[in-house]
Amino acid sequence: MDKLRSHIRDIPDFPKPGILFRDITPLVKDPAAMRFAIHQLIHPFIGDNITAVAGMEARGFIFGALAAWELGVGFVPLRKPGKLPYNVQAIDYDLEYGSARLEVHLDALGVGDRVLMVDDLLATGGTARASCSLVENLGAEVAACAFVVELDALEGRQALNGRRVHSLLHY
Repeated sequence: MDKLRSHIRDIPDFPKPGILFRDITPLVKDPAAMRFAIHQLIHPFIGDNITAVAGMEARGFIFGALAAWELGVGFVPLRKPGKLPYNVQAIDYDLEYGSARLEVHLDALGVGDRVLMVDDLLATGGTARASCSLVENLGAEVAACAFVVELDALEGRQALNGRRVHSLLHY
């Protein structure tokens, strides 16, 4: 994973003082690194009967769509409010400094679907936990959650209530 780690840029004091931001932009810029990351993200789930990949807005769209393509399944975007044109299911959740909402089309998933949840980063786990609940509210099963980066000190994995979690890089 050192190959991937060298493509993560540290940005101190972003988006506010005291935060060390892990920037994935150099990773997505490099085709070989991106291909390696996607392969490593999906590798544990090949043969797991995944029927869809769901990605959280916005960077989860990058990795999720490519993971879905590689797995040969559909991609389901989990969007911020007002971005989806059809009937939606929504979930409100708390963040460290406020609250947020995610939405998904009502017909995006259903009973019998096994979903791989994908995002670029697992921090406190609030967005990932809400995303899993949103998918489950549609009747689908969350098969696992996959992240490029996990910030271990923030214990986001614990917020996922024992779900299967796969992360490529740990900080």
